[in-house]
Amino acid sequence: TAIYGFSYILSRVLYYVVFTLYLTRVFNHDTSQFGIYRDLYLYVAIILVFLTFRMETTYFRYAREDRPAVTAMSMTLLAGLSLGFMVLLWIFIHPVAGWLEYPHMTKHILMLGGVLFFDTMTAVPFAILRQQNRPIRFLALKLGSIFLNIILVLTIFEVLPRVASGQAWYQEYFNADSKLYYVILSNLVSSAVTFLLMLPMMRSQVLRWDPTFLKRMLKYSWPLVLVAITGVINQYSSIAFQKYFLPDDVMTNLAKGGVYAAAASLAIILSLFTTAFNYAAEPFFFAHKDKEGSREVYADAALAFTIAGSVIMLMLLAYIDLFQFLLGSNFRQGLNVVPILLVSFLLLGIYYNFSAWYKLADLTFIGATIAIAGTVITIVLNIILIPLIGVIGSAWAALACYLFMCVTSYVQGQKYFPIPYKINRMLGWIAGALVIYFLMEWSRKLYGGAMLTGLIVNTLFVAVYLFLIYTFERHLLLQARGRKAQQ
Repeated sequence: TAIYGFSYILSRVLYYVVFTLYLTRVFNHDTSQFGIYRDLYLYVAIILVFLTFRMETTYFRYAREDRPAVTAMSMTLLAGLSLGFMVLLWIFIHPVAGWLEYPHMTKHILMLGGVLFFDTMTAVPFAILRQQNRPIRFLALKLGSIFLNIILVLTIFEVLPRVASGQAWYQEYFNADSKLYYVILSNLVSSAVTFLLMLPMMRSQVLRWDPTFLKRMLKYSWPLVLVAITGVINQYSSIAFQKYFLPDDVMTNLAKGGVYAAAASLAIILSLFTTAFNYAAEPFFFAHKDKEGSREVYADAALAFTIAGSVIMLMLLAYIDLFQFLLGSNFRQGLNVVPILLVSFLLLGIYYNFSAWYKLADLTFIGATIAIAGTVITIVLNIILIPLIGVIGSAWAALACYLFMCVTSYVQGQKYFPIPYKINRMLGWIAGALVIYFLMEWSRKLYGGAMLTGLIVNTLFVAVYLFLIYTFERHLLLQARGRKAQQ
């Protein structure tokens, strides 16, 4: 579990550093290119859910029952879906590019189709490695693909301009105005290499064709597909709405959307913590399901997450003047969305805590219903707010979505699987962090916004918040130590 978790979290961090922060510098001359990048990869994420059809999760569910059959069914299904998708994309590439508002980017879109094909074809083999308890090979292939992608990007944008600039072959094959093309090409090459490395393992699998078994698998997987798509839309769809509903032309809208996406990436630091917590929390929740006092443990975990998340949120806001330098200079004008998105991601993490009950109680359909309702809120509010107040409307839509999901999941959970969450204390620490943030902003007017003075003042505010946590919540740590000693 540690190896799988390490590879997952490290991959997220590496992608964040290179393909979010670094690319804001690569595309600093043209913020619309970063907007296009984020927009295209939104569609990649959604289509990948459809093409994989959550077969990696379905494989775990049925592998012990009939591994040859589930292997044959899942790999055959994904091969058919991915090949069919590539054929259709090739035939209809010009209408697709026109619909996406990128009529001159057919090569980019076809390359992304190739990325989808290779990533789809390796989804089940990666699940096989996990099911067969081969974490080292899993880690090597996962991280190897990521490192190859990063090396290719850095070679193209950092090494080649220094060592080959002025040479005829470099001038012929590399166009400085086509940086997005090379980013996608690097992704395609790394995905293709991973596919080739896993091809021998695919050939060696024992297969057994069983259409009846496939029907059972599809019946299990389609709700998971629905939940996954709602998650992608809720977290990553802002740029797509901004492209169509901001009042300017598409490229201007994408430029504004790119600035929004870059600023939002600072809030994603909290989202990375939330993701790491969720990755560790699910097995923890299930492991404690039948233990005495488990529901009190769940309540303490939610409180601990809220405190830790509030601290991270407050520190990001306190030192936002420093964190902004992680972005390219032309992407620093959208920082007004960061506070709203930080609260949104904190609520998302709390929702992960509150949503444990429907997994433990085998009522996942209620979770799917809540996720779908959240997506409806996201879509409707983006459509309404973006024309009225601009890109910040997407941030408010995210906040409304996650607030709804938190409240609804809590209310339903208390009905079907009561857990004594310490709601007042959780709300108190969130409110405390926000009050201190507003005091920080108010104090800016007193010292004229000087950066060094602001950092000193904000550090004192953070210290006060940490002191309050130590004063009122240190028994929480003592309780955790006591439980560990008893175990």
